[in-house]
Amino acid sequence: MKVKRKIVEIDEELCDGCGQCVPACAEGAIEIIDGKARIAAEKYCDGLGACLGECPNDALAIIEREAEDFDEEAVEAYLQAKEKDERADKSALPCGCPSAALQTFIPPASTQGTIHAGKEGRSVSNLSHWPVQIRLVPPTAPFLKGADLLVVADCVPVAYPNLHSDFLSGKVVLIGCPKLDDVEPYIEKFADIFRTADLKSVTVLIMEVPCCSGLETIIKRAMEAAGKEIPFEEVVFSTRGEILKREKMAA
Repeated sequence: MKVKRKIVEIDEELCDGCGQCVPACAEGAIEIIDGKARIAAEKYCDGLGACLGECPNDALAIIEREAEDFDEEAVEAYLQAKEKDERADKSALPCGCPSAALQTFIPPASTQGTIHAGKEGRSVSNLSHWPVQIRLVPPTAPFLKGADLLVVADCVPVAYPNLHSDFLSGKVVLIGCPKLDDVEPYIEKFADIFRTADLKSVTVLIMEVPCCSGLETIIKRAMEAAGKEIPFEEVVFSTRGEILKREKMAA
């Protein structure tokens, strides 16, 4: 039943999808969908505004309008279902280490190609989430929704020192080794991500060594398994950290 009441309103122009408002909502009413914070259902929002102070962009406000009435019983059932789903995600991870706990945070960078100086003039991280290992990130991770995905062979950051400023800003990164890790689980993981995350693009960074080329094959096979065609770019680096090739790939 619709009633006139207070409810949270989200300005999509101001929202950057950082997700800091999500844990602040005890009712679980806010979710990151297609890279933006959204109200999952009007009946889950109590209109008290506990989430407002967590938004760094002032994208949240309390307004009064016609909305579905707040339903405490529906919230309880919804939270129980979410908790069950989260337990299922955690059980799918290869370890129970606290380092696998999902985290989303705002990096200081906002523009790709810019080096951001921290204390004493040192560059700072553009990483926006945790974890980053392919095997540790569930396909339902909120930071994957609507993201530009950066898939990095794990030798690349050692060889190429400007990864953060040149490639990572504004992207969600997953790293792994196509030689040392099992290929089939990688294909299954990426296929699940491609099915559920509605990605904008995929960029793959690999080394010039032959074993690294398997990462391109993994991504292509995963897209085929998922029935998706996502804009896809591959960048190849030399062992001395030079960009040898940059090519748009056919899915």
